[in-house]
Order: sequence, then C-alpha cells, then structure tokens
Amino acid sequence: MAALGAYRCIECNREAAELYRDYQRGVLRISICKSCQKPVDKYIEYDPVIILINAILCKAQAYRHILFNTKINIHGKLCVFCLLCEAYLRWLQLQDSSQNIEPDDLIRYAKEWDFYRMFGIASLEQTSFLVGIFITLWWMRPEMLKTKSDFLLLLKALLLSSYGKLLLIPAVIWEHDYTPLCLAFIKVFVLISNSQAIRVTLNLNRVLPWLAIFFGLILENGVVCLFQKMGWDV
Repeated sequence: MAALGAYRCIECNREAAELYRDYQRGVLRISICKSCQKPVDKYIEYDPVIILINAILCKAQAYRHILFNTKINIHGKLCVFCLLCEAYLRWLQLQDSSQNIEPDDLIRYAKEWDFYRMFGIASLEQTSFLVGIFITLWWMRPEMLKTKSDFLLLLKALLLSSYGKLLLIPAVIWEHDYTPLCLAFIKVFVLISNSQAIRVTLNLNRVLPWLAIFFGLILENGVVCLFQKMGWDV
C-alpha cells in the first residue's frame, strides 16, 4: 500500500492512499474515494488509446490520471522532440524564402547552422513562455508554488501538455493551401492543453491559468521582437 497522498482521485482531486487493492489470483478491486464516493481512478482499467483520446479532449480526469497516478517521465524527451519539430518548421520556411540553390558545401553548412539557430530560438521562446507562466502564478498564488516539487510537477505538466506540437510535422509534410490555418489551430490546441494542465495541477479555476498563459505569451512575443530587432529571421 502506498503512503497517504501518493495518488489523487481523478474526480475530486483529493489525496488517496491506493488506486486498487490486489486480492491475488487476478482479483483486483478499484479503490473508492472517501470524499466523492467514486472510483479513485477508473482509467487504470482503460486501454492507453482511450486514455489518450480523453487527454486530447482535455478531460481533467485524464490529466489527473497521467500526472498523479502514473509514472510517465518522458516530458524531457518530449520537449526536445517538440522543439526539433518547431525548429524544422521554421528552418523549412526559411529555406523556402531563400533563392540561393547552389549546391556548394558552404551553402550546405550555412543551412545546417540555420537549423541549429532555429532550434536555439525556439528553445529560448519556450523558456520565456514558461518563465512568464511561473512568474504570474507565483506572484498571484505564491502558496501554490512554495516547494521545489510543486515547480517540477507544474513544469512536467506543461511539457507533457505541449504534445500537440508534434502535429507540426505532418502539417508541413502534407502541405496545402490551408497550412497556416492548421498551424494556428495547433497553436490554440497547445494553449488549451497548457491551460488545462495548470488548472489540474494546481486545482485552480479557469481564469488564472489563462491569465498566466497570456503573460507567458507576452514574454515570448517580447523575445521574438528582440530577435527581429537584431535582424534575425524567426
């Protein structure tokens, strides 16, 4: 049996000591939350595909299951892969705008350097966006982020909820006249997922997460403007 508070009820967000009780010989009984009298985590019986669909639909129960009741630690790798996707998209757009098609080694090296530069810019923009969110939340609700574990959990939630950026690659590969609209929808979906992740992690209402995201976007756009003033293509 796990220690008290090791898990969360996906319905009411109250702490729970266990998700299920094993009576051996394949007999399992899902624990019932003492607060809301509902199963602590019904998703432990669900197929991962169903859980993923519920997460795509931004259901709070699915987010609580993933963040509190599982041991998923792919947020770091997922973040790097999403940044690579975004850097590739920007690099591809930069190449499309370039008229130089000479197959010279120096040109190839320059194009490779452009990709690394785009990756660095995407990383700085993502960092500034997250910093803006953390500063806003810490300023308005300092009691929510008073320990290191609180920061790490929220960071993990934000990185995992940015999985929508993976859709950038197929949007570019299957390029068509509506690609800019698709990219806009992907951006909106990622922001909605980020808002739900903040709301679930800190158990907040819907207003404060969106306010934090708004200030995060302001800081991110400030970094973009700084790069543009330096004469960099972003």
